[in-house]
Amino acid sequence: MQAILSIQSEVAYGHVGNSAAVLPLQRLGFEVWPVNTVQLGHHPGYGRFRGYRVEQEHLAAILEAVLEQAPLASCVGMIVGYLGDARNVDPVLRALDAVTAERPDLVFLLDTVIGDDGAGVFVRPDVPAAIADRLLPRATIVTPNRFELAHLSGQAVGNLDQAVSAADNLLARGPGLVVATGLPVPDHPDDLAILATSSAERWIIRTPRLARAFSGTGDAFSALLLGHYLLAPDLKSALERAASAIFSLVEVTAERGEDELSLVAAQDLLAAPTIRFSAVRR
Repeated sequence: MQAILSIQSEVAYGHVGNSAAVLPLQRLGFEVWPVNTVQLGHHPGYGRFRGYRVEQEHLAAILEAVLEQAPLASCVGMIVGYLGDARNVDPVLRALDAVTAERPDLVFLLDTVIGDDGAGVFVRPDVPAAIADRLLPRATIVTPNRFELAHLSGQAVGNLDQAVSAADNLLARGPGLVVATGLPVPDHPDDLAILATSSAERWIIRTPRLARAFSGTGDAFSALLLGHYLLAPDLKSALERAASAIFSLVEVTAERGEDELSLVAAQDLLAAPTIRFSAVRR
């Protein structure tokens, strides 16, 4: 069975980080090896939160144990999300090197968790530079939101043309594919767009802007994108499947009146999404 190493945050209640990524990947048929960078009772969106950051030496020990025991040749994908601490880049890169040595075709998805519109930067001050300088050049796929795309590129991202320019900036620094989410479409203010671009192709997909937003949608989207891309490495198809699945997930959650993503209720839609949105060339 193909496996994915997922290094992200974890919450006991709710769905962000690994709590949002593991079930979608499992429903797509992957074995998942989740390694947590923080362990919280719930995500900070509720205001007060409690838990702890996994210190560098502990994260390193956990990753070393995984690498010693797990069949690395079966690991086809790796996700890195919320780091917690810039020092955690060192054990993450050691893990990446170890898996790549056994699996040179590993697809490494970097979810550049830095901040968001409204909240601004919500990670430690040294984390964005660690992501940009050390992880971004090694990534196969990066999945910034609009705020993160602007922050990492140092460019304004207020429309799709600016998003394309900013994504090209990131591509020039090493990753093979940039998939930017939550992009504004000034001509269609009721829509949001996702841009997927590589050196060979560029696609845009638009979805309606829903009235409610939920924590963890970016984490779930990144997992779905990676999973669908690994199953069928066609960028257009993977983008359409991931975008349709995440829209259906948010729609089901809103219909149920839940505050947290209804992953269990919507799991069949994640595994076999009805294609509701088509990507167009840009």
